[in-house]
Order: sequence, then C-alpha cells, then structure tokens
Amino acid sequence: MREASVAPAAPSRGPIAGLALSRKLLSGSAKLWFLAAAAGQWMFVYYIALAYVPVTVAGEYARWDETGLMEGYTAGDIWGNLGFISHVLLAAVITAGGLLQLTPPLRKRFPAVHRWTGRTYMLIAVFMALGGMALIWVRGTRVNDFAALGTTLDGILILVAAGFALRHAIARRIDQHRRWAMRLFIFVSGVWFTRIGYMGWAILSGGAGMSRNMSGWFDNFVAWGSFLIPWILLELYLRAQDSRSSGVKLAMSAVVLAATAFTALGVFGAWMMMWSPHI
Repeated sequence: MREASVAPAAPSRGPIAGLALSRKLLSGSAKLWFLAAAAGQWMFVYYIALAYVPVTVAGEYARWDETGLMEGYTAGDIWGNLGFISHVLLAAVITAGGLLQLTPPLRKRFPAVHRWTGRTYMLIAVFMALGGMALIWVRGTRVNDFAALGTTLDGILILVAAGFALRHAIARRIDQHRRWAMRLFIFVSGVWFTRIGYMGWAILSGGAGMSRNMSGWFDNFVAWGSFLIPWILLELYLRAQDSRSSGVKLAMSAVVLAATAFTALGVFGAWMMMWSPHI
C-alpha cells in the first residue's frame, strides 16, 4: 500500500507581508523627512539670496554684519571679505544643487544633467570645505577653538565623502555612490543643521545651555552634533534599509518620524527668528 504523499505546507505570508509594510513605512518616513528638510533648505536659499545679494551688488558690504554673523565684513581685508561672501553665496548654490541631486524624478529623467551637476556639486563642496577651514584658522572667523574643531572635522568629512562618491560613480558602483552622496549631503548641510538645531532646541527647552557669547554647553555641542547626529541617523537608516527584520524597519521609521518633527520645528524657528527678520 502506497503512502499518501503529503504536500509541503505553504509558507506563511504573514512575515512577508509585515516586511513589505515595514519597508513602505520606512521609505515613507524618509520621504517625509526629505520634504521637511527640502522646504527648510529652500527657505535658507531664499534668505541668503535676499539678505546678501542686494547689499553686495549695491556695494554696502558693512551690512553683511546685520545678519548677526561673526566678522562678516572687515575693513581693508579684501581677500577675507571676498572669501566670506563667496562662501555665503556658494552656500545657497550648493544647497539648491544638493536638493536637485537627491530628487529621484530629476535624477532618473535627466541622467546626463545629474552627472554633470553632481560633479559641479562635489567641486563646490571641496572648495567650500577648504575655504571654510581657511576662514576659521587663517582669518579667525570662529566662536571658540572647540567649535572650530567641530566645523573643521565636518570640512574634512566633506572632502572624504566627495572623494568616495566620485570614485564609486566613475566605477559605476551606483548603490555605493548613492550612499556616499547622501553622506556628502549631510556633511555639506552642517551649517543648515546648526541653525535648525539651535532653533528646535531653543523652542523645546527654552534655550537651556545657550548663552549670548556662545559659550554654553549646547553652543559647543551643536558645533559637533550638527553633522554627527544626522550622520549617525543616516547610517542607522541605511542599515535598517538592508535589514530583513520588520521590527528594525519599524523602529527606524519611528526615529525618522521624530527627526522629521524636530526638523520641521527647527525650520519654523529658524525662519521666524533667524531668516525672515533680515529679508
């Protein structure tokens, strides 16, 4: 008598469906963060354009200091003034360029434009990193040495990320190129993160750890945290993307949503207290 054949049980679709859902939630949370960040960065570009371009074209260079920045204009310092204003104006260019580079529809529809603007973006990033370090250590445009060291490390990381992003792009290792381009975006955005970090923390804490002479514990922390915290979050996000665990993806989705809320709060504060009063 033949034994009845027993068909293997079909695998449960529960874990598969859960993984697919968690993947969508992680992707959706990242898109929400990018929308909040993009809105804030376009506001930053708008602020730079209106606060600096008209007075520079009019030759009213002393008015650079009206924005509250340190030593925006120094009488008789031609090269220092040129370095400062070129750094500020290029910040608007590179901020807009970074947003365009990371916008998927533009990247997919116009690959040739993406490649050439990407090379331009990396070139400007390298120039600004070197120029920023020169402003800090040669011109002395800094609050204190501890904060200056943080900004210098950010500049070094920009150089490293730009080098790896270019290397992987040339070798057609697209996924690795994408990841290094995202890291480069984070490091280049350090100045912007500093501003929204200040305002977000000020609103939540009432200004704890801040002082008028920029010597409070949070003043020193944000000089490093402005790029290290977003970098850590990016690395966690990339690992959650690669993970096969729906729990890891869901946990990271929650973290990204919290970062989105803080980013939106910081953007609101920066616009109301830092940017709009000067335009």
